[in-house]
Amino acid sequence: MIRSLLTLALITSFTITTSAQDVWIKRDSVNGPPRGACASFELKGEGFVATGINMEEFKRKMYSYDLEQDDWDDELSLGGETGGGLDRASAIGFSAGGFGFIGLGTGTSSLKKDLWRYDPETETWTQMADFLGEARTGAVAFAVDNVGFVGTGQSESGLHDDFYKYVVETNTWEALGDFDGLARKEAVGFKMGGKGYIGTGRSNTGYLKDFWEYDPTEDDWSQKADFPGTPRMGAVGCGVFPSAYLMLGEDNSFEYQDDVWEWNYFGNVWTQRADYMGGPRTQANAFAVDGRVFVGLGYDGVYHDDFYEYDRVLSTNEEYMQLDFKAFPNPTSEYLTIQTQKPIHEIRLYDMQGKIREGQIIIDGYGSTSLRISGLDKLSKGSYSVVLFDAENNRGSKIILIQ
Repeated sequence: MIRSLLTLALITSFTITTSAQDVWIKRDSVNGPPRGACASFELKGEGFVATGINMEEFKRKMYSYDLEQDDWDDELSLGGETGGGLDRASAIGFSAGGFGFIGLGTGTSSLKKDLWRYDPETETWTQMADFLGEARTGAVAFAVDNVGFVGTGQSESGLHDDFYKYVVETNTWEALGDFDGLARKEAVGFKMGGKGYIGTGRSNTGYLKDFWEYDPTEDDWSQKADFPGTPRMGAVGCGVFPSAYLMLGEDNSFEYQDDVWEWNYFGNVWTQRADYMGGPRTQANAFAVDGRVFVGLGYDGVYHDDFYEYDRVLSTNEEYMQLDFKAFPNPTSEYLTIQTQKPIHEIRLYDMQGKIREGQIIIDGYGSTSLRISGLDKLSKGSYSVVLFDAENNRGSKIILIQ
């Protein structure tokens, strides 16, 4: 039987190399003095870090990382030349609508609720509408489809579980339903595959290890498998679909951590990966750019300026997958042959943003153990996840490269 295969949005491709995987690679150190508790965002293929704190003072300086040059460049400080008093730590950062955003946090005088927009074309900062909730520090933020989402954190009145969205086009805030987990500060928050994720942090009852997924189309939270490491605050995380990474932080024994864990979207399972090369620390920074993961800065009794790249594991065929199958040729350009021991009931193809939609690709062989997917030349070059299901909803998954 011939059926249409769900296909994908265009993505920015990246090359699978033959180098070792699950290793950390030292990259250029960030310019300026070492620091921790910075804000960060990804914009136009570069990573940005700004603000933060060190032994001497709060910061508002920003730097950008060029992946191809492995080099950090000085950028305009938060607020620009007249931004005195905007220095801060534990602020939020996200990118949406072609802009970078930084806001909230704590400075020398008070907690903050302002929001600032960075325009990379004009290299200018503009103050936007103030955050709708109470001024706070240690909140989380992520952006999905050009809408920013901000919540949790600590204000003068205590810890929060409230949640808000910021619409870039109208420069307006809207209160949403509360986050379903406990009120907390210094949690991990990031976006992956069109959804947002929040995990760990510190509540009024102690350190946490829960992990939650937010669907912005439904304004709905769903709890996922708990983070397997020790409960902690001040960890960092980021996602490259279908893998999310959560690492570092300070645990409930007040020990700094260097463990790294990968969460898989399809299996809702965690796998421990190679420890962070820079050593244990808290209040570091992490971002993903073009499918590459970078982590650095932070505090372990002293502040750091080092930065590292994680050469991540590109296979999603972990032990939890019940279906083993062969997919060849891989890399491919026009077609893919799939062979398995069980008849296949459904196939899904995802891009690295987690998006899936109908297209022109044809599958020949549903209900058998050998299938052929043709028309892959109609897709953008890059990496994709192929996910198979049998009639009992058992699944298997592999990464393929279309070139």
